[in-house]
Amino acid sequence: MSKKTLTLFTALVLGSVFVFSVPGQDQNTGSSSSSSVDNQGIGVYLLGPGDILDVRVFGQTDLSSTVEIDSDGNISSLPFVDTPIRAQCRTQKEVQKDITSAFAKYVRDPQVSVRITERKSRQPATIAGAVRTPMQVTMMRRARLHELVTKAGGWTDRASGTIQIMHTEPEMCPDPSDIFQKTALASTGTFGITVFKLNDLKLGKQEADPYIRPGDIVIVTEAEPVYVMGAVVNSRELPLRDQLTLGRAIAMAGGPQKLANTNEVHIYRQKEGLAGQEDLTYNYDAIKKGKTPDILLKPYDIIDVRQSGAFSGKGIGAMFTNLFQGSFGIIQRGVIGY
Repeated sequence: MSKKTLTLFTALVLGSVFVFSVPGQDQNTGSSSSSSVDNQGIGVYLLGPGDILDVRVFGQTDLSSTVEIDSDGNISSLPFVDTPIRAQCRTQKEVQKDITSAFAKYVRDPQVSVRITERKSRQPATIAGAVRTPMQVTMMRRARLHELVTKAGGWTDRASGTIQIMHTEPEMCPDPSDIFQKTALASTGTFGITVFKLNDLKLGKQEADPYIRPGDIVIVTEAEPVYVMGAVVNSRELPLRDQLTLGRAIAMAGGPQKLANTNEVHIYRQKEGLAGQEDLTYNYDAIKKGKTPDILLKPYDIIDVRQSGAFSGKGIGAMFTNLFQGSFGIIQRGVIGY
């Protein structure tokens, strides 16, 4: 993992400075804003510590109350109920049945309703990096990686080709069948970071589309740049991804100009661990003809395609071509004039 990525992860984990938007959520109603995964499947929301429930017993106001699930995952503050009721990793309907049974000791056929008023048991997931709208996403239900990427507006042109996912807390209600456990298409790095390939996600490979846990940090990594300049059609900065080579970089810059010295293309490359740059030269013509292997570029390479000298073969040829075309144009104008 690069130093740049590690620094970003550290900043996110510590919560010191967030450089992306954090839309809010209406905690009273449980409805979600634009930052929340939609309410599809909300009926199977699994409760957890910190969630608040509104418990109502029809005709029995002394039994009705608002309760918070405690740190052990239990409901332990219901009136007249001494035995805690397990709530963690259960749905509100399941809990409602147990509360009904508990109150049945005091009321014949109690009519009990349980409603979630605040969902506070899960930290939002964070998605940042090369996406159009970095944000925090409230996890109202289980969501896959592609849903968070879509919520963030998709990846940008600067995406490097990998997505890093870091867990910040243990999963509250683990499912042994979760895709995340199957890492055939992922590589696990340091700091609990798992790396997936963007192309695998684009191809719809299931193993590259894991469920995202609450509190996860998802980084669509940004590609480091290389620069193409000089006698090319369009000098530009390019994101370094997909094994970018010298030949491809020049082609992406529109190709060399007519007077470019393609026999001697310069690459200025940072010296590893040292100050300054080294000047490397390569024969682009030989690479294009397949006589020499293409060169893999490195981050921050500067490709300088220089012009041929005025008295070089290309320079003299171009000069005579221009002279001939100019003279021919004068003759044609004279003939047309008559």
